[in-house]
Amino acid sequence: MALGIIGRKVGMTRIFNADGRTVPVTVVQAGPCPVVARREPGNGGYASLQLGYGAGRKVSKPLAGHFKKAGLAPTRILKEFRVSNEQMEKFPSGSQVTVEIFEVGERVAVTGRTIGKGFQGVVKRHGFKGGAATHGSMSHRAPGSIGGSNPDRVTKGHRMGGRMGGVNLTVRGLEVVGIDKEKNLLLLKGAVPGAEDGLLQVKKIKG
Repeated sequence: MALGIIGRKVGMTRIFNADGRTVPVTVVQAGPCPVVARREPGNGGYASLQLGYGAGRKVSKPLAGHFKKAGLAPTRILKEFRVSNEQMEKFPSGSQVTVEIFEVGERVAVTGRTIGKGFQGVVKRHGFKGGAATHGSMSHRAPGSIGGSNPDRVTKGHRMGGRMGGVNLTVRGLEVVGIDKEKNLLLLKGAVPGAEDGLLQVKKIKG
């Protein structure tokens, strides 16, 4: 249960710390995210905030009524964040979650969709060594045997060629090294999943 914010990956750059050392950072355009709905612990079994993000879009009548109830214009993205009761009290419906919920030096977890790389073989996908590159070799990047005579089938989870990337991935423990409240920017030390302009969720890590 941790409060978070929705944003997009701007790109990577570097900054210099107090010692003059370069620090690689990812710039995230985060929020502001309006609180569209609240789930009370007594109604659903847990406390959560439904946050919106992005410019308006055409929505169905039921969803339009959902936004109207909160007094908000429709947003492109809706995400639910499970939070503690204390965090929930700070954000009534219609309020906004901004980068001010974070502090420089704290650790966060970032979730994004990795870059899709299409169909790849076992050498690129799993790091197989590959066969001999000498004259006469008929197996350079082939996977080799994929199973024995018993149980006469390919076992589940066997490493083979296939679709690579394009999956949701969470990186935990990234440090917040800078916050620009006026421009709604977060500077996170290191890399985050996904391509530039990709959608991200940045969550606080408890403790």
